This record gives sequence, structure tokens and C-alpha cells, in this order.
Amino acid sequence: MADAQLRLEDDVKDSALRNGLDLQQMVSEHQHLDEKIRSLSTLSYLTDQQQYEEALLKKRKLALKDRIEAARRQSSAAES
Repeated sequence: MADAQLRLEDDVKDSALRNGLDLQQMVSEHQHLDEKIRSLSTLSYLTDQQQYEEALLKKRKLALKDRIEAARRQSSAAES
């Protein structure tokens, strides 16, 4: 029984570590998308292609934000 408990705790720790790394990657990508959006917003005029790219970047950034928050909630729940 104790061995099973230790393996379960190790699995939880490994999962938390992976989630932490995934979370860091997602946050980094979120910041990168934000930088791209800001660079586009500095332009006085956006072509149709640039407007399309900006819209896609904003959607990706928002979806990523949702994934980050879900990962944080999952991480918090695992720690409790």
C-alpha cells in the first residue's frame, strides 16, 4: 500500500512538473503573441493581410490565455 502511495505521489509530482513546464511555454508564447500584436498596432495603416493577421493573433492569444488559466486551476487543484 505504501509503495502505491509513493508511486501516486511521484506521478502527481511528475505531472505538476510537466504542467509547470507547459505553463511556462504557454506564457512565453502568450507574451510573444502580445509583442507581435503591439508591433502591428504601432503601424498607422494596416493592409487587409495585416488586419487579418492581427485578428488571428488576437484569437490565438485569447485561446492561449484560456489554456493558461485552465492549467493554473488544474495545478492549484492538484496541490490541494
